[in-house]
Amino acid sequence: MLKRRRPEKPTLGRTGKGQDVGPGSRPHVVVKFRDDVEIPYEDGAEQHVVRMKLGPWEELAKSFLGIGLKRQFTALKPDRIHELVRRAMEIDKTYRPPNLLTYFIIHPKEETDLDGLAAALNKWPAVQTAYVDRPGPDPVVNAGDDPLSNLQGYLDPAPDGIDAEYAWGFLGGDGAGQRLIDLERGWTLNHEDLAGHGATLLHGTLLDTSRAHGTSVLGEVCAVDNTLGCVGIVPQLASVDVVSFHDSTRPDAIAAAIDNMAFGDVLLLEAQIWDYADPLNPILGPVECYDAEYDMIRLATALGIVVVEAGGNGTNGAAPALNLDTYVNPAGLHILNRDPTNPDFRDSGAIIVTAASSAAPHTRLGYGPHGRRIDCYGWGENVDTCSSDALGATNSYTMWFSGTSSASPIIAGAALAVQGLAQAALGYRFSPHELRQILSDPANGTAPAATETTHIGVLPNLRAIIDSSALNLAPDVYIRDNVLDTGDPHTGSISSSPDIILLKTAVANPQATYGEGSGTENSNTLGSLAEIGQDNYIYVRVHNRGGSNAANVVASVFWAPVGTLLTPDMWTPVGSVTIPNVPVGDILTVSDAITWPEAQIPAEGHYCFIGLVGNAQDPAPGPADMLDWDNFYRFIRENNNVTWRNFNVKDNDPDPAAGDPEGYVALEFLASGAPDRARPMKLEVGARLPKGARVMLEGPRPMLEMMYDRTPYGKALNKGRTVRVPVHPHSATALREVRFPAKSRSRFRLLVQIPKEYRKNDYEVYVRQIFEKQEVGRVTWRLSPKGRRQRPVKQGRR
Repeated sequence: MLKRRRPEKPTLGRTGKGQDVGPGSRPHVVVKFRDDVEIPYEDGAEQHVVRMKLGPWEELAKSFLGIGLKRQFTALKPDRIHELVRRAMEIDKTYRPPNLLTYFIIHPKEETDLDGLAAALNKWPAVQTAYVDRPGPDPVVNAGDDPLSNLQGYLDPAPDGIDAEYAWGFLGGDGAGQRLIDLERGWTLNHEDLAGHGATLLHGTLLDTSRAHGTSVLGEVCAVDNTLGCVGIVPQLASVDVVSFHDSTRPDAIAAAIDNMAFGDVLLLEAQIWDYADPLNPILGPVECYDAEYDMIRLATALGIVVVEAGGNGTNGAAPALNLDTYVNPAGLHILNRDPTNPDFRDSGAIIVTAASSAAPHTRLGYGPHGRRIDCYGWGENVDTCSSDALGATNSYTMWFSGTSSASPIIAGAALAVQGLAQAALGYRFSPHELRQILSDPANGTAPAATETTHIGVLPNLRAIIDSSALNLAPDVYIRDNVLDTGDPHTGSISSSPDIILLKTAVANPQATYGEGSGTENSNTLGSLAEIGQDNYIYVRVHNRGGSNAANVVASVFWAPVGTLLTPDMWTPVGSVTIPNVPVGDILTVSDAITWPEAQIPAEGHYCFIGLVGNAQDPAPGPADMLDWDNFYRFIRENNNVTWRNFNVKDNDPDPAAGDPEGYVALEFLASGAPDRARPMKLEVGARLPKGARVMLEGPRPMLEMMYDRTPYGKALNKGRTVRVPVHPHSATALREVRFPAKSRSRFRLLVQIPKEYRKNDYEVYVRQIFEKQEVGRVTWRLSPKGRRQRPVKQGRR
C-alpha cells in the first residue's frame, strides 16, 4: 500500500474574474479575416489593412485609441503551421482547414469598449468574425468548502470511480509508453510525486499563483508510485510536459503543444472562458466557444491528438451552469448543441468534461456545464491529489481539489490508460473520434443518478472498456448452456449444457477425448447418469473468448433434483477443479476429473448438474449471489459463467416395473417457486413425436386445474390429489400462468407413449419454466431405443 501523507487544508480561496492572472490574460479582441484574404502574417499588420483597403482602419483607430494588429499565433512559424495543416488533411479526410494565418489579436487600452470594437470590425466585409476574448480563471471552485475525503476513490471500481486499479493489471494500463501535455498556468514540476517524470515547460512562463492548480491536475493523472503521497491514474507515462498560456493567448499555447505531439497523444486543456451573453450574469464555459481555440483544437484532433477539455465552472464555481444546448456564440449560432437537426453545430473532436458529485449515484454539481455536447463527467469534489503553493512547495497534498479542474484529469487519465492498453495489446492507438466513442459509450461507463435530468455523459469504467469489444483484453471464460451457445446472452435453452460430462470411469487424456479436435465438441450425450456404489467422475469443458489467456480457472459442480427451476437452495456441492490455463482463441479446454465420491452420490434416479466457472479476472458468481431472485434471473439469462445440465436419456419403451397400465414412459421432475416470494410463472411442454404418440402431464390437482384450460383427462389419481392432462405431442403446449408459492416444490411427471413401430428412433421432449416471457429453467429428455440409451442409475458392483 502507498503511504499517504496527511495534507494541510489549502488556503487558496475562490478565484474570479478580478484575480490577477498575468498580463496576457487581460481581455482582448480576436479578429479573423476571411480565408481568402492574403494579408502578410506579421505584427503591425494594420498597415496592410490600409494598403489592401480591407476596411476603414484609420477611422477605427480614431474611435478606439491605441489599437494595433498582432499575430494570434507566434509559437510556430507560418511554414510550420502550413505543414501541420497539410498533415492533418492527410490523416483526417473530413478535416476542412480554415486559413489560420488570418487570425490577429488587438490589445487596446483598458478603458476601450471591447464589445464596441468587435461590433465595428464585424461590419467589415473582409472580416469573418471578431469577438472579445475574456479569459477565465483556473477552472477550480472554492476547494476549502468541500468535505474531507482521505482516499483516492476515483481510482476505485465503478460505480464510485473509473477502476484504474483493474487497468494496472494489464500491460499498458498504467500509461506506459504514453505522452501527456497539460495546458494551464502554473505547476510545481519538481514536486516529490511528479519529479520522476522530468516534465518540461515547453511554452510560456510559469504563474506562481497557479502552482497549486497545475500540480493537483498532474497529481491526479500521473503522480508516480513512489510510496509517497498519492498515485496517479497512469503513473508510468513515458512523457509529461506542460505549456502555459497566461502570458500568451490560449490558441498559441495549443499550437505549441500540437507541435510537440504525435497521433494518439493526449492534450489536457485546463482553461475556461467567460460567456457574457448576459453581462450581469457571465458564465464560465469551455474554451472552444471562441473560434480561434476551436480551430486549433480541431487541427489537433485532425492530427490524431486526443484533446480533453474542461467544460467550465458556471458562475465561477456556483450555479447557474452553462447549458451547451442553448449557448449562442457572438454570431448567434448554437455551436455546441449536438442535436443532429441543428445546422449550427460544429464538432472540434474534443472530449468535453463536466463535474459531478464524488459519491455514487453521481449527480451534476450546480456549476457543471450540461448538454448533449458533454461527453463525460468526473469527480468535481473531494479529490485527493498533490498540491503546492506560490513558493513551490514540493511535499504538499490536498483532499479538496474540485471543479471541472478535478473532473477533466480523471478523463484524461482514463484516455491515457486506454491508449496504453491498446498500444500494448493491439499495436496501435485509437483516434480521437474512436477514443471519445469508447469513453462516452454508456455501455462502457457509469451513468449518472436516475434523478439527474441534465445531459452529463458517463464516468468511464476501465474494467468495462477492457472487457468490451473495443479492447477485449481480459479473459472471458464461459461454459455453454447448449451446443449453439457462443457466450453471448441468448434466448435458447439454458439447461442442456454439453460441457458437464459425468462418467463412471476416469479418462486417461480428457483433453484429447473431449476437447478441441476430438469430434465430440458439440455432443450433449457424452455422459449424464451416475452409477451408485462406486466413485463417479465429472469433467468440465470451458471456452475463453477474451483477449488473454485465463489462468487458474476454477470449475465448480453441484447436483440438484431434476426440475424446471433450480434455485441455489436446491444445490448440493459435488466438488471443484482448477484448470491451469484456458487459452485465448475460443479453444474448447477440458478439466481434470472431479471425483464424486461413492458415499455422496444420492439414491437411484436422474439428477441435474449446475456448473460455475471463473478466475480472478472473470469471476464466477457463487450460490449466495443468486439467492436474490433478480440476481438469479440475471445470472441465468446473461452470465456465461453459469450453466445447467438437465439433459437425461431414457428408454422409449415403457418400463413394466413402473406399473403404468397405459404404457407410458414416466419422466419425473420438480417445478419450483422463487426463493424469496410467490411469483407468476408458467410451464411449457414441448414435443416432436411421431404419429400416434401421446403425451400427458401429471401433477398436483390444485396446480394443474389452475394451469389447464380444459377438463382434466380421465380419473383423478391418488384419491383426487393428482390429475393428468393431455398436451400436444407434436408441438409446444404453454399452460396458463399461475403464482408459484415461494420455495414451493411441486412434483410432476411427463408421461410419453410412442407407438411400437417408431421406437427404433430417438426423440426429445422438454418442460420449461417461464417467468416474464423468459425461460428460467428447463428439463430435456432424450427417448432412445434400448441399444443406444445410456445405462440408468443403478446399484453398482463392488
